[in-house]
Amino acid sequence: MNGLHLTADLSGCADLALLVDRTALAAHCRRITEAAGLTVVGEHWHQFPHGADGQPGGLTGMLLLAESHVALHTWPELAAVTLDVYVCNYGSDNSAKARALMDGLVTQFQARSADLQSLQRGRRPL
Repeated sequence: MNGLHLTADLSGCADLALLVDRTALAAHCRRITEAAGLTVVGEHWHQFPHGADGQPGGLTGMLLLAESHVALHTWPELAAVTLDVYVCNYGSDNSAKARALMDGLVTQFQARSADLQSLQRGRRPL
């Protein structure tokens, strides 16, 4: 199956509160995903416990999409986030939607640095 797989490693994220607020982060991710024209069919979020220093733990979460998925992990102690967006292109090319989703997420975190990767997966039918 062919598709587009995008990843981003963000550091120096400005809004540290968002990196530990499960409800707000989930809402932002759903809004950005839907604005990109992708279809959320499920989700799961996990809040990690407070660290030994008493600081809130990070989050890991995933939105299941009709087109595939978006996953993210936050490290508030590092002001960092990793993002993973994959869309299959069965029936139609969802690449532009995947790029719009990734752009929206990167913008939301206001990172000082973003290392972006793109991988075209699978083969197009002959």
